[in-house]
Amino acid sequence: MGNHKVLFRFEEQPEKEVIVTVDSGDTILDAALDNNLHLNHNCGAVCACSTCHVYIDKGMNDLPEISDKEEDFIDRAENPKINSRLGCQCIINSDIEVTIPDQSSIIGH
Repeated sequence: MGNHKVLFRFEEQPEKEVIVTVDSGDTILDAALDNNLHLNHNCGAVCACSTCHVYIDKGMNDLPEISDKEEDFIDRAENPKINSRLGCQCIINSDIEVTIPDQSSIIGH
């Protein structure tokens, strides 16, 4: 059970960076919630919506491979990019860097 660092950036607050330490096996969503960082998760982290959509800035290759289901929901997310993932599906196995997109348009925000 190693500890890994996650650097969070925020699309709507470009100057803000938060570095948190997580256990192996935690997801990006866990890392955000455990550290009081707001990341929506309307479906309860079961890969049934796109509200925990994040951008992986560094460490994408160390994350589990994206599933077809996750890819479908990313297609419905706002502003999907090549480095988009769902936070609930990204199990952390290394130090990574993540940007939380502007979530102001998400219902239930």
